[in-house]
Amino acid sequence: MGDSSIDARRRRRMPYIAPMQKPSKLFFLPGALGRTEFWHPAAGLLAFPAPKVHVTWPGFGGVPAQPGIRGIDDLVSRLLADIDQPSALIAQSMGGVVAMLAALRKPELITHLVLSVTSGGMDLAALDGEDWRPSIRAAHPGLPDWFVGYQEDLAPSLPGLRIPTLLLWGDADPISPVKAGRRLASLLPQAELHVFPGGDHNVACTFAGLVAPLIDRHLVSPQ
Repeated sequence: MGDSSIDARRRRRMPYIAPMQKPSKLFFLPGALGRTEFWHPAAGLLAFPAPKVHVTWPGFGGVPAQPGIRGIDDLVSRLLADIDQPSALIAQSMGGVVAMLAALRKPELITHLVLSVTSGGMDLAALDGEDWRPSIRAAHPGLPDWFVGYQEDLAPSLPGLRIPTLLLWGDADPISPVKAGRRLASLLPQAELHVFPGGDHNVACTFAGLVAPLIDRHLVSPQ
């Protein structure tokens, strides 16, 4: 009985290691403006045979608000409620924070992550990133303020997130500079970083023809 208790405590301390399996669905998460069309070019070029789900944010991008959605954690819960089988999360910018929180909360549901120019819950100012919040607030005053005001340091939790992760970055992005991508790659045990020369914050859309083959390869080749 003593030995089994020790084994149980050891298992609780061990980081979750995702099983080597292919995703049954692909969930595409938009950025702070909720533009679901952002991922359409890359998604349309994917050869990977799985249903594609373009996630919306209530209150963003013309989608009606929902009373129960009052913060990032509510978006995470809403996303996880829609995942009924092991799936991949493919996320842009602030959507990447939702994806990472979902993966941290329910790693057994997430087979792969694809994260494009996300803060990853890190302080981008400390990584020479430009603060995008004032311009977004000014240009889109109707956006829920809790989304652009979100701040949480996920860095201490990321080394335990052993899910194959593809990081997509551009070297001309003032909001999430390459330094942020390199920092995430150093924290995530199974991360691969691709940097596109001339790519800005829309790199995953602008370079869809190059991004799609990388995602296809990532989804079939566990690291």
